[in-house]
Amino acid sequence: MAHLRSRRRHALLAVPVGIALTASLGFLPGAASAAPRDTTAKTAVTTDGPKLSYVVNTGTDRATLTKVKKAVKAAGGSIVESYDRIGVIVAHSGNPEFAKTLRAVPGVASAGATRTAPLTPAATTDVGKPEKLKLPKGSALSANRQAADGKEPLESLQWDLPAIKADQAAKINPGSRKVTVGVIDTGVDDTHPDLAPNFSAAQSASCVTGKADTTPGSWRPFDPEEDYHGTHVAGSIAAARNGAGIAGVAPNVKVSAIKVSTPGKSLFYAESVVCAFVFAADHGVAVTNNSYYVDPWLFNCADDADQKAIGEAVGRAAKYAQGKGIVNVASAGNSNFDLAAKEINDTSSPNDTTPVPRKVDPSKCLDVPAQLPGVVTVSATGPKALKSYYSNYGLNQIDVAAPGGDKYQVPELPAKDGRILSTMPGGDWAYLQGTSMAGPHVAGVAALLKSTHPKSSPQEIQWLLKAQADNPGCSTTPYDPDGDGKIDGTCTGTKHVNNFYGYGIVDALDAVQK
Repeated sequence: MAHLRSRRRHALLAVPVGIALTASLGFLPGAASAAPRDTTAKTAVTTDGPKLSYVVNTGTDRATLTKVKKAVKAAGGSIVESYDRIGVIVAHSGNPEFAKTLRAVPGVASAGATRTAPLTPAATTDVGKPEKLKLPKGSALSANRQAADGKEPLESLQWDLPAIKADQAAKINPGSRKVTVGVIDTGVDDTHPDLAPNFSAAQSASCVTGKADTTPGSWRPFDPEEDYHGTHVAGSIAAARNGAGIAGVAPNVKVSAIKVSTPGKSLFYAESVVCAFVFAADHGVAVTNNSYYVDPWLFNCADDADQKAIGEAVGRAAKYAQGKGIVNVASAGNSNFDLAAKEINDTSSPNDTTPVPRKVDPSKCLDVPAQLPGVVTVSATGPKALKSYYSNYGLNQIDVAAPGGDKYQVPELPAKDGRILSTMPGGDWAYLQGTSMAGPHVAGVAALLKSTHPKSSPQEIQWLLKAQADNPGCSTTPYDPDGDGKIDGTCTGTKHVNNFYGYGIVDALDAVQK
């Protein structure tokens, strides 16, 4: 599961108490093309090749959509879903020439396969497994006993809440019930005692196939032991202050689950993410959290036809969500890459078959959705308010920073662990670290801002996030987080805006003070 933002360069440690923006580069076309003539070939089409999933990006006028849909079928494709309002068609085909054929159809801006592997699940891979942490006998901590100071039972282990003043903010405004944060991820266990009070089933679905399924429970993880990521993310955002376990950054807002990961290897393909953004936009979600990159490419390059189509399809969907008032938050990634560098060595793509090492130019190849226009891109920090050793960074690439955990930055007792404690499927809690954990903290603060300023646009919420952020600035001490004597990055910029923290670490207390 190398695509999840907490899994590229992270470690996991679980607690039982019951456990990865710039110009569009052609990804977002302008006005729809004029209605095309029907030039569909009438010859027989080969459809016995590997069955793949495709996105076809076209104009949004009825005539163009009608002609392109006919062309999809004529080329041996079956339409899974057509998002007419954004001009994105999701289709399956066993025709090896399907994408090439559709690209030649008038009115089609781009078309490409969303994967390199056929439509079958693959075996799972991961970096480490959750390790249960048992509370010592006689410990004053209990997952189901309110602390004497009125805090949640395990809140003393959450160094991240006071780091952004979320504990203080909760006393003023814990968030509005009219605000929902959609977790686009591996699914959420809505039965968890910390999540059940705030879960919104009416705004939840599975988008795994590229078409929304709102069957009750469809949003839950396929495998609770493997697909824990979304549940952990949800807890950081909105775990209720109800005397059980932990507290979220915005403990009174609602949280919904939009599952997009495949069973088995848990890959996040473009058609699923397109479905998720559109579903969130059409169901009143105020904020989305995106702690992943769209598989199978770590970076989608505009000079590759398939990757261009992926970037354009997801870009259209994200832009549609923003137009509906949604603040889209995304994690920056866990490879310690400088996203503003002239060249990056990508050794993990494509991750659904056999990776082929390649050099990419970040100015032409985007991490999707993190680097899409209008998306809030988040880097991670540890207990010492320093950039986490794994976190991607980059001048004019990072908007804000937030606690994501760092095993090298150990907080004071009783927290003990430099990682982030949150919810896990089956009523458990766990420590995780990654920009996957930083993103939810920003999504939570964005939800508090939306609660305080309900009429504000996504652009205004983003401006407030940046204006209220507290920037640690660039230290004069060389950046060597693991202490091995090797410099692992250089902080550049000013005390107000820099490549490590963007505009700074978000502030939940400022968010609730008008």
